[in-house]
Amino acid sequence: MFIFILIILFASVLQTSTGFGFSIMATPFLLLLFDPREAIQLNLILSLFISSMLIVNIRRDVNWGVFKRFVIGGLFGLPLGITIFLLLDMTLLKLGVSLLIISLTILLITNWRTNQTIQRDFLVGGLSGLLTTSIGMPGPPLLLYFSGTNTKKATLRATTLAFYLFIYLASLMFQVLFAGTSTEIWLSSLKALPIVLVGLMVGQLLYKRISQKMFQILTYILLFISGGYLLFEQF
Repeated sequence: MFIFILIILFASVLQTSTGFGFSIMATPFLLLLFDPREAIQLNLILSLFISSMLIVNIRRDVNWGVFKRFVIGGLFGLPLGITIFLLLDMTLLKLGVSLLIISLTILLITNWRTNQTIQRDFLVGGLSGLLTTSIGMPGPPLLLYFSGTNTKKATLRATTLAFYLFIYLASLMFQVLFAGTSTEIWLSSLKALPIVLVGLMVGQLLYKRISQKMFQILTYILLFISGGYLLFEQF
């Protein structure tokens, strides 16, 4: 229970202050405490709650054109992701994702840049949808894309949260429909809500103090931790 509280609190603070931290940080560590289905669905429920709480105050910073293209791409990625979850060995999937995260993080640190295009918006949305229904982690494609295009942190935070609101709800429906659910998942989510609320308050305070440079450094650290842990877990 103590480990569970620490995971949820830390991930909630990161999600609120950066807009992307919860799924990236929580899912790998929740897999230590729960089986894959329970860990993924718990992450989806709590992330959906956080996104719902935060989006009201920051919706004016959302890039709605990019958001719509992400949603369209996500609609194609969702069924592919749940297919992967049901058919593929989770060890191989997590190994592939960890190597992808680490490789792309290295590209970002070496000042890798890309141009934002309509086609890439669709592709990133599709990859995010695929990763959400398969392992509950929509963040890496969005974060890497926005960081590579040097998007301001306010736009990144708001646009990702708006997209999360859609992708988490849709993914949760796919998971429950095709993989089933359990009472334990929903009870654990209920127990975690007070911890999440504390994380929301702390994260809002930190957000006001984080500069654009510090934001980029946090991005790299989080990606390395997430990718490194997923890789280490396979051995």
